[in-house]
Amino acid sequence: MTRLEYSKEILQKVSFSKELFEKELLKSKRSIKSTDVLDLKLWCENQFAARYPGVIRRSFLE
Repeated sequence: MTRLEYSKEILQKVSFSKELFEKELLKSKRSIKSTDVLDLKLWCENQFAARYPGVIRRSFLE
């Protein structure tokens, strides 16, 4: 399992909590390869944009 796949799994598991989701998203972004960051962003937008649009936007501005 790649770090990107692992990150997606964790994000799905913590998606019930905005605070946990944001914390894990930032952690995931730091831990995956730089070439996978765009893939993570697109996946998050597809999966969670309706629920956490501000969190996703903020997390990928940094």
